Amino acid sequence: MMPSCFFAHGAPSIVLENNAYTELLRDFARGHARPKGIVLFSAHWEESVQSVGVADTFETIYDFGGFQEELYSMTYPAHGDRALGDEVLRLFAEKGIKSVSNDKRGLDHGAWAVLKMLFPEADIPVVALSVNRHLTEAEQYGIGQALSSLRERDILIIGSGGTVHNLRRLNWRAEGAEPWAEQFDNWLQEKLEAWDTEALFRYMELAPHAKDAVPTSEHFIPLLLAMGAGDATRQAKLLHRSYQYGNLSLSCWQFN
Repeated sequence: MMPSCFFAHGAPSIVLENNAYTELLRDFARGHARPKGIVLFSAHWEESVQSVGVADTFETIYDFGGFQEELYSMTYPAHGDRALGDEVLRLFAEKGIKSVSNDKRGLDHGAWAVLKMLFPEADIPVVALSVNRHLTEAEQYGIGQALSSLRERDILIIGSGGTVHNLRRLNWRAEGAEPWAEQFDNWLQEKLEAWDTEALFRYMELAPHAKDAVPTSEHFIPLLLAMGAGDATRQAKLLHRSYQYGNLSLSCWQFN
């Protein structure tokens, strides 16, 4: 069965970097079966109704400023998959989750930067999915859970975001993690590995430094979505964790 995964996308410039995390992403395909399609939730696509992106060929969105010039010439012309998109819509409908199709929107950097490292040839069809920060944690998990059967059909489900993502507290000179960021991620690791959804759904009140780690929830949500997609097997494995600028976490979780 194909896993579901959470990948932190960090700063847009991560696609230009060479470090332990980018090496893991670039080597990911070697250790896994080739997916027949990819369903990806990006923290940078927010909608009040669950949206399902099914463009014939996705445009590359440069939703950032002030980074290296070469980033703005990069493209990731992934093809959409309308049949897979229709299946996603059907699965949502079965669970009473309202969703709509979108054939106009391209891939933001939360999607294409990760995909470019995972599958640089852009030769695997993609269905892009939005996130909604106004739902409960249990509802987020349920959205991922609704898609879990796709894993049996060799569809890779990805949540792209960041467990610790506080741009106001970035330390541009930091090497390694700020203690508060690491304490939050340590708590998160414990609860994920125990598959303690009761605690995870209350992370904002139970986890240390949660308000600093998750000042807004859109980057955290993809973790719950990817975890929900792994509900059938409930095995969480941390593949990597490091940090940019003191608190911007670069973590990879695999749910088997």
